[in-house]
Amino acid sequence: MTEPLHVHYEDLSTGEVIPLGACAADADMVSAFAERFVPGWDVEAGAPDALVYVLWSRLFGDKARGWAQSKILAVDGLRFMRNPPTGELLRGRMTVMGKDPVGDDKGIVIAQHDLLDEGGRLVFSCLTRTVFARR
Repeated sequence: MTEPLHVHYEDLSTGEVIPLGACAADADMVSAFAERFVPGWDVEAGAPDALVYVLWSRLFGDKARGWAQSKILAVDGLRFMRNPPTGELLRGRMTVMGKDPVGDDKGIVIAQHDLLDEGGRLVFSCLTRTVFARR
């Protein structure tokens, strides 16, 4: 990628893996989230699926904040593989799976997103299709 704060369609390559950063859900966050949004969830079972999705969404949103993307068309194929225990560090990555130009001024980027735990095991994954501006 050439300008990390202004990533356009042409700056991404099929097969490229982009780190999204890392985060952890501390015990207070998991308890508060479960109490408010997943009543009856046993926090000893780890972070609920909905919180795992929120953590991925935050990492992706923070990373893509300066990108020249206009719209996320879809988030598909959600897979929740495990509920990480509280405090476990989760790392996000995005792999560009394909690109389709749409006219002269935009293109669609198809990507797989993964959240991995400290041991490198898959916690969550999904596919996105996003509209990017072209240079």
